[in-house]
Amino acid sequence: MPLPLFSKTLSLQGYDIEQAKLEYALLSQSTVQEIEDRKAAIVAHHITHNPFYSSITQSNEWDSLPILTKRDLQQPLEKRITPGYKKLFKGKTSGSSGHPFYFAKDKYAHAITWAAFFNAYNEHDINLDKDYQARFYGIPLSGKSRYIELLKDYVSQRKRFPIFNLNEEVLEYFIDRFKKSPFQYINGYTSSILLLAQYCINNNQVLKNICPTLKACIVTSEMLFPDDRITLEKGLGIPIINEYGASEVGLIAMENSNNLFVLNNNNLFIEVVDDNNKSVLPGQTGRILITDLYNKAHPMIRYEIGDIGSIETHSSGKLILKQLQGRTSDVARLPSGKVVPGLTFYYVTKSIINTDSDILEFIVIQTTPSEFEIQYVSKNELSDSLKSNIQRSMDEYLEPGLSVIFTKKEYLDRSTRGKLKQFISNVHSI
Repeated sequence: MPLPLFSKTLSLQGYDIEQAKLEYALLSQSTVQEIEDRKAAIVAHHITHNPFYSSITQSNEWDSLPILTKRDLQQPLEKRITPGYKKLFKGKTSGSSGHPFYFAKDKYAHAITWAAFFNAYNEHDINLDKDYQARFYGIPLSGKSRYIELLKDYVSQRKRFPIFNLNEEVLEYFIDRFKKSPFQYINGYTSSILLLAQYCINNNQVLKNICPTLKACIVTSEMLFPDDRITLEKGLGIPIINEYGASEVGLIAMENSNNLFVLNNNNLFIEVVDDNNKSVLPGQTGRILITDLYNKAHPMIRYEIGDIGSIETHSSGKLILKQLQGRTSDVARLPSGKVVPGLTFYYVTKSIINTDSDILEFIVIQTTPSEFEIQYVSKNELSDSLKSNIQRSMDEYLEPGLSVIFTKKEYLDRSTRGKLKQFISNVHSI
């Protein structure tokens, strides 16, 4: 039986996707000892064969292994590749943490990465080979890289929607496209899809009624807040599935059919540590570390992904991501010396701004330790009473004396990939 186009394309590029799918299916049955053996094996491999990794550790004790940061990996890729590995998948991180770098995987490790996505999507009755995807991601606006992305879209059965300017005219075009195309699922950045859902609500529409073939919406790359999920469900009329991943390691966690945010502990090992690099107790919050148990071409061992969260074991026995609180770099340092997660500002202002239906989206920017700017997209200026409520809320939940300015925008500036950072601190650069 011939392979469908996407799997066939992976196979023709040297990724043994069918073997990877078979192996990945067996990994879910691994014992604790088998996982420990895979951890020991990948460490031994890189200490023995990778000069970059062997130069920073010779330890066989897991808790004594160094934590790799993005800064550690910001050196020429050829200096980090295991000798003898020529056929590689190469990529670059988005740089949303401020520290982009190039990475590589051997071909089979990348095939296993894709097998994880095939498996997770299948649980939601989504077939990556066959189902038509409405893709809300960024794309290069010109040049060779743009055509490469469009070719990927073609072989991957997906239609890409431009997301750098989501005004009402653009959203109306999107709705028209959904009327004409039999999309099975939506995939993309939370904030962009949220605008589409809010547009549907404002126009008394439900996207599922417009496009009856839709089965689910997968949001990724940005935080999904509980009230945003409610808006998405109301406007789209389909299940909302939260996905957590990163280009350099693949799928980290994904909600299953029982709404559990299940960790991908099959080809990855995921742990949480405190500020002293010690493992935290189940349910406690800390820095998330990822180990790719299959990547022999490049060490991704105890790699600090840049996010904060917590892990616990569910009553079903599954390891789940209990909390995901945002990036370690997204912290605000206040005049009093207090350090708070940037999402604190987002929660405080969002709960108030949501009372004003004109506000489509907003971001919070820290310009000095005591000064913040809220940029927002709205038909109307914020009222003085709403501004006062936000000021009082910040005084109460953060500390008194913080000042806020409000800037109305036609649209918010996104990264070159279309991501929207909901909190930005410029304090470190001034």
